[in-house]
Amino acid sequence: MSNVYEARIHALRAKLEGAGIDGLYVTDEYNVSYLTGTRGKDCTLWISQTEAVIITDFRYREMAQNLNHLTLFETSLQVPYMDFFRGLSCSRIGVEKNSLPLEKYLDMTAQLSGKTLVPVSGLIEALRQIKDEEEIRRIVEAQKLGDKTFLHMLDFIKAGMTELEVAAELEYFFRKNGADGLSFSTIAVSGPNSSYPHGIPSERKLQKGDFLTLDFGCVYKGYCGDMTRTVAIGQPTDEMRKVYDIVLQAQLSACDHIRAGLTGVECDAFARDVIKAAGYGEFFGHSLGHAVGLQVHESPRYSMAYTDPIPENVIVSIEPGIYLPGKFGVRIEDLAIVKKDGIINLNNAPKELIVL
Repeated sequence: MSNVYEARIHALRAKLEGAGIDGLYVTDEYNVSYLTGTRGKDCTLWISQTEAVIITDFRYREMAQNLNHLTLFETSLQVPYMDFFRGLSCSRIGVEKNSLPLEKYLDMTAQLSGKTLVPVSGLIEALRQIKDEEEIRRIVEAQKLGDKTFLHMLDFIKAGMTELEVAAELEYFFRKNGADGLSFSTIAVSGPNSSYPHGIPSERKLQKGDFLTLDFGCVYKGYCGDMTRTVAIGQPTDEMRKVYDIVLQAQLSACDHIRAGLTGVECDAFARDVIKAAGYGEFFGHSLGHAVGLQVHESPRYSMAYTDPIPENVIVSIEPGIYLPGKFGVRIEDLAIVKKDGIINLNNAPKELIVL
């Protein structure tokens, strides 16, 4: 597997000169994970044209020594990380401006005379967009577990239990069935709470006539899943059925038309135009989707602001919604691999309205 990570470092090296830097100090833990294949917390990297170094302390010595494509610089109270940078012969040190703490930036600026810190962003994130076979396999498994969890929840959910109870059972089922953890805090919101796109589970009890929106995902071998389903607790009103059907048609429209090479704006419009035509455009206020990978929210996006083409082999969510303040909300979300001739949908859980 080290060949995969060596290839990723090689691809990063090809970007260094264009960024005007001699090397990159990698501090974002997900970028560290991408280049090492292990958890990136409490470790940083130095990547130049001639060096690939992991900088960490005694706690991670054994782990770091097993990474054959990297050399280890071990820090301690006697050997601070700054000693490594003082010893570099290069003059332009790239730093990740979205993750390097300001305190550390100021310390490095003050202590590294003759060297210039160059803030950069997006170098590794651009590489992370396109998923290789192993990354795809892990996300596929995360989504399979998501589908399995949703089907389990259909048998578990009952009127009278709280949103918190629903979220707790969902998370427990994930863990019990092989998840590393959660991609994000589970959303389980019902009735008027479901009009909050990112609502927080509460002590509110599920009631007959509610919509219940479940937005959830697990981490499988470091990679995130993400899906959303909205179900009815008891018989929904005509308005609820109407709104649900509009969201479903919008989601299916996007699934049918998205393909690699289209811009994020174009992809977003496949769903947004359906909702606008039905008279609910003002109630769909977020983008259609976002890429997933080591993090649950990555680039590129299906958005009215994303004008770049979507490349092949990115994995992006497709999640239109309508949210009526004080009444209810509906969202339906799948993950899909984007291909030249369409998408490969990674979800098999039913999307037609389910009444519990």
